[in-house]
Amino acid sequence: MKKKIIIIGGGIAGLSAGIYALKAGYDAEIYEKNAIPGGECIGWNRKGYHIDNCIHWLTGTKKGTELYEVWKTVGALSDDTKYAKVDSFYTSTYDGQSVTLWNDLSRTRKNLIEAAPEDEEEIRKFIKHVEYSKQCVFPAGKPMDMWGIKDYINMGKNMADFPKVMKEYGKISLEEYSKRFKSPLMQKLMCDYLPKEYCAYSFLVSYATMADGNGNIPMGASLKMSLRMEEKYKSLGGRIFYNSPVDKIVVDKKNATGIRLKNGKTASADYVIPAIDIHPLFHKLLPERYMPKKVRLAYENPKAYPGTSGFQVAFAVSEKYNTGETVFIDIKPIKVGSRSFDRMYVKAYGYDPIFVKDGKQVIQTCITQTDEDFEFWKKLPKDEYEKVKTHLVNEVQSRIVEAFPGHNGDIEFLDAWTPLTYERYCDAYHGSYMSFVTTPFGKQIRMKGRLKGLDNLYLAGQWTNSPGGLPVAVASGKFAIQRILKSEKKSIDI
Repeated sequence: MKKKIIIIGGGIAGLSAGIYALKAGYDAEIYEKNAIPGGECIGWNRKGYHIDNCIHWLTGTKKGTELYEVWKTVGALSDDTKYAKVDSFYTSTYDGQSVTLWNDLSRTRKNLIEAAPEDEEEIRKFIKHVEYSKQCVFPAGKPMDMWGIKDYINMGKNMADFPKVMKEYGKISLEEYSKRFKSPLMQKLMCDYLPKEYCAYSFLVSYATMADGNGNIPMGASLKMSLRMEEKYKSLGGRIFYNSPVDKIVVDKKNATGIRLKNGKTASADYVIPAIDIHPLFHKLLPERYMPKKVRLAYENPKAYPGTSGFQVAFAVSEKYNTGETVFIDIKPIKVGSRSFDRMYVKAYGYDPIFVKDGKQVIQTCITQTDEDFEFWKKLPKDEYEKVKTHLVNEVQSRIVEAFPGHNGDIEFLDAWTPLTYERYCDAYHGSYMSFVTTPFGKQIRMKGRLKGLDNLYLAGQWTNSPGGLPVAVASGKFAIQRILKSEKKSIDI
């Protein structure tokens, strides 16, 4: 009789764990609190337009990488997958000037030096280290706690130049790094895409992923990718139960033996894999005593381990404007709670027909939110919350029209969402759609997939390895099954 694995959460990590469980010969059941799969990797429709919540670019689209093989195995990608024709990472504007991080690094170098000749030396150094950062490819063959000497030797060979990047940028924030440039435009460019508290190397690796062809955008958007994974899971015989929030993980002495749903029903299993945000895991589903010390310290020190969310708005505008571009703009300050913001981006989604209707395309913008901003939203009474949202939507719309006058009279509001949206939908800690931010003040959080004093439970999800994201999520599902196989002294090749 096959052993049974229960997976909590039908997001990317949970679907991955389910697919790999079935491939490894186990029975698998997924319990998902919402009505559709994907977790945060979803989209929705408003006024006939599709709004994408997740994929700005997907790490692991380069054939031949371990992560690409994982995406193929779970059905998210195939060798025939079509990708959006987007040739740049983003554009930053300031004081009438603009610069673009093109996927072609030589084109970027030329563009940046022409715009800021006073920073030529630092620009050339930046481009060289982005080239080195292409070597930083996510290892998805097996979890690092299973690595042997050969694995580390191979990593050393394949990433021979990347230690130079970590030496130069591993201990400074993007804000600190930006001050190496004299040009205000270059300073803006370096701090626009990721929160300025991030370690600088994270930004170089992100850009290198795009420049290396390993960060494409699959056509059809985030929800369709999640649905492809659901289809793969079901085709292998997996069962998924929607609208089934879990209330508790049942523990008998040292063993996780199943789950109790919020409706009072129970389900037993040989193994339990929570593939969810770890804050509700340790504050709702399990006693806090199982929380690893490093995770507790991270929650207690938000300056070193901040969360990241956003106040986001979607509009429809004429298809002819800025199709496929992400542009950061200076704005008249917008106040959210006690903080003011003078930069935001506008991303035009017209590169994919799913975002286009009647000659108009979806554009979206985001004002980055932190733990402090989350507390502001959380304290608002419901009626005040709606008033603040409406006010901010109007503020954002006026800034877009000011920056892009062609949108005047052409812009239609579609939807807005806040950090509380992520908390409500995914139980996301402080509304964070990533794991803990990697800053110079804290160590990277990496969990080994097991909890001290608790057997038969294996962790998955983006919070198992900061800064999280889709690559961590999909690989963590595979890793959880490999850890189970290893505990049973079976081959981990799946």
